[in-house]
Formats: sequence, C-alpha cells, structure tokens
Amino acid sequence: MALEGLFDIANAATDAVDHLCGLATSQTLLASIDPETFFDFTQERPRVSLGPDGARTLDWPQNDAVELRLDGPVPEIIAISGIEPHLRWRTFSESIGEIAQQSGARLVVTLGAMAGLAPHTRPLGVVGSASDTALAAKLGLSKPSYQGPTGLAGALHVHLHEAGLAVISMRVSVPHYVTQSPNPEATRSLLARLELVTGIETRHRELDADALAWRRRVDEAVASDPDMQRYVGQLEDQIDATDDLLPSGDAIAAELQAWLRDRS
Repeated sequence: MALEGLFDIANAATDAVDHLCGLATSQTLLASIDPETFFDFTQERPRVSLGPDGARTLDWPQNDAVELRLDGPVPEIIAISGIEPHLRWRTFSESIGEIAQQSGARLVVTLGAMAGLAPHTRPLGVVGSASDTALAAKLGLSKPSYQGPTGLAGALHVHLHEAGLAVISMRVSVPHYVTQSPNPEATRSLLARLELVTGIETRHRELDADALAWRRRVDEAVASDPDMQRYVGQLEDQIDATDDLLPSGDAIAAELQAWLRDRS
C-alpha cells in the first residue's frame, strides 16, 4: 500500500505499487473506498475528461484495493495505490483494516518516501520498521520510535496493530535537493527491499536503465554548481560511514514466512 501525499516524495512509493500492478498476470477489483467521506475536494479536485464520442466523465479521487496474481513465490497480493485522505483518518484506517481482514491478508506493508540527507550518487537507503516486537526482531527491523504529530501512516499503523494485523513500514530516503517526480532510483530501492523482506518477485532490475539515466541527469545539474558539488561530497562521506538501514540475505523472506506460519 502507498498513498500520494506528504509521505510519497517524488511519487516513489505509489510508483512502486503501480509497477507491481503492471507485472500482474491478472487483476481483480476487491473494494473501493468512497471518497465523499474523506476528501476536501477544494484540495483534491475531481477531474472532468472527454471520451472518444465527446461524452464527459467525472473521475473522483480513488483508493481501490486490487487483487494481483503474480509470478514467483508470493503469487497473490492486494495492492492499494491511492491518495492520502484529508479527513476522518480513523474511519479510513478502519476501512483499510476491514479490507485486510475480510480478504484474509496475513501481512500489511506500507511503502513511503521522505526527503532526507541522501546523496543521489549512492543507493538510496530504506528504513524498515514493525510494531510487533517479535516480527521486528526476526527480520532485523526497528520498532517505531517517533513521538509527536503524525500523519495518516501513523494512525493507520496503530489501528492495524491494535486490530491484530501484522504490519511493516518501509520508507526510502529521497535526496532533499531533487524531489521531482519520477525518481526511478527511489522506486527501485523500495521494490528491492520489498522483495528481500517479503519474497514478492518485484523485477526491480527492470528499472536499472531508468535509474542510471536519472542519476546522470542529476550529476549534470550538480556539476554546474561548485557549492552543490561540495555539499553532495559531504553527504557521501556521511552515508559511507553508516551501516545499511535494513539487513540483507536470502533467508529474510523465509524468516517472515515462518513467522506468519507460527502466528497462524
């Protein structure tokens, strides 16, 4: 699940879910959340379009849950690539929980993207966390530690955890000096970590060429500004001195599947 808004810088997270939708051998619409309750339409306006016959149609902000059939060891997932609502976050979170429970989902993964002190010249780090202590320990993830004002993602995670659903959050750090969409490097990083942790076959390598082209374009822009060159060098030194933000290894997805089996 990914939602456009504050926690989807450069649309990296929704692009990741849309990429998975493009890999599906079949798609089935499971649920649609009525936008009337959750949106201020002066901020997220519906769009009018004309069909081939000149007929006008009105498209409202959508939050649809779609069942995807995929190749690989995880053949079936539910994808939500939508828009963060403005209103009634508690009710919206309850709706997501109802979709997860009624569909029999065993794990909810939210994807996000935030501006951070990440240099574009390095693989973009992904922070992973899980509210369940046992799950976090098994996968080498952190437990949420933030305290203070939160967004929809925070409210959603608390509700799903209290409802007894397993929840993982993954957030990629996007260079704060280049937040324009698209950012195939950030999307690829999210997909690679999602595959590592869950075993879902994401085919993230298909984004390699786009990610390389994106990096070269940013390289050219930075090269024209000596101050920016020095600043990026400082960010490189900082990131090179830190450890990876999520564990690696082929056994992680197997650990997750074992945890889910034990929990059942």
